[in-house]
Parts: sequence; C-alpha cells; structure tokens
Amino acid sequence: MSSPPAVFSSDSDASESPSASVQSSPAADEDGEERARSAPLVPSRFRRLYLVVEFVLLFVGLPVLLYTQRHSLDGWIVPTLVVLAGGCFWVLWKDQCFNRRHLWDRSAFRQHVTRTLRWFVPGAALVAVGVAWLRPDLLWTFPQAYPKAWLLLMVTYPVLSVYPQEVIFRAFLFHRYDALFPSTRAKVVASSVAFGVAHIIFANWVAPIMTTIGGVQFSRTYAKTGSTLHVTVEHGLWGCFAFTVGLGWYVYSGAIGV
Repeated sequence: MSSPPAVFSSDSDASESPSASVQSSPAADEDGEERARSAPLVPSRFRRLYLVVEFVLLFVGLPVLLYTQRHSLDGWIVPTLVVLAGGCFWVLWKDQCFNRRHLWDRSAFRQHVTRTLRWFVPGAALVAVGVAWLRPDLLWTFPQAYPKAWLLLMVTYPVLSVYPQEVIFRAFLFHRYDALFPSTRAKVVASSVAFGVAHIIFANWVAPIMTTIGGVQFSRTYAKTGSTLHVTVEHGLWGCFAFTVGLGWYVYSGAIGV
C-alpha cells in the first residue's frame, strides 16, 4: 500500500490504519494554523473561532434549517447540494495550501479500486440479506416497479449527488477544518458525523444512522487515497446499490416526512 497523500502527512500512521491511536504533533498544529491563515474568506484575527462558527453553521445549522423547511423543498434538494458543493469547490480552488489533485486523482483510484470491490461485494450481500429479513416489502421494489426511473437515477446520481457530497464532506471538510481536526481520526469522526447529520432532512431515524456508518467508510477511504474520484466511485457503488435493494426509500426526497 502506498503512503498517504501529503495533505494527511501530519498523521501518516493513522491514515494507514484509522483505528490506530492518533496523537497530534506541534508540527501538525503549526501546519493547520498555516492553512487557516491562507484559507480564503478567513479573517486575520480569531481564525480558529471563525472556523468553529463556520463549521457549526454549515454542518449543524444548515441541516437543521433544511429539516424545518423540508416540506417546501420538493425539487430543490439536488440544486441546493450542487450550489453548496460549487461554493466549497471554489474555496478549495482558491486555497493556495490545497492540492487540487485531490479533487480527482485517477492514479489513486486505479491503485485502490480492488480494495473497494473487496469490501463492496460481501458487504452488499450482507445488506441484501438484512433488507430481505427486516423489510422484505422494500426488497428490489424500485427497479421492478419503476425501471426507467431507476436507470435514470443510476446514471445521474453519482454525478449530481455523490460527487458534490464528497467535495463537501470529504475534500472540503478535511482540508478547510484541518486546524480544528488535526489528526486523521478526528477528521474521520467529524466528517462521518456531519454526513449523518446532513441526512436528518429525510425525517426518519434510518437515514442518519445509515449514512453515518457509510460516512466512516468513505472518510477512511479519502484519508487513505486523497482522491475525491475514488471515494465518489465507492459512495456511488453503495448508493446505487442502496436504491436498488430497497434502502433508497429512506434517503429519497419524495419520501421526506412520510
């Protein structure tokens, strides 16, 4: 396995094994402070406080606001996601300390794709068995009842939903808030929890739990590869399978509040 990308080099051991004990070093703290100083739209004073407030507003306040307005968001969830991802993409692009290669990186994808498939195949089989046992009424219903809509979703979902989410919750969060979460473990936890909280908009308990668990896997993958392309493919595989097997009902905008 290759060494982790430079952006995570302050915690190289953890990026190889996220379960390992992580200790931040003075060098890592100084690196985080340097990134905070160079980050676009961050004031020269009270940088860390500003980032804390920004993080809370963006990853707690915004999901809560959208949750309260969920019944009037029909048709606006994906456009809102794309606009937010566009803003995060712009901030990263303007940040001189951010390696733009992390927004894609095909070489890392080619290197780690086998690992992703090794996890996906048995994991998907286990999930299918779980759905068949707990919610047999949902099993394979989407492709069977709406084959054209299912096919359209399989094509558009990775582009319009998954990649924007990975820009926001992995590439942006990992880099922008490095001063707040200097260790890889802290980044993985923050990213996973934020990813789960964002899904409270679907007004059911399964969505945030399911996406927090998935967020742990996606965050660990990004920490290992530094490739938004790779984690998008992984997320897309699991997301498309979730919609196919029946779990997509819990994260389907048409089911909000049902």
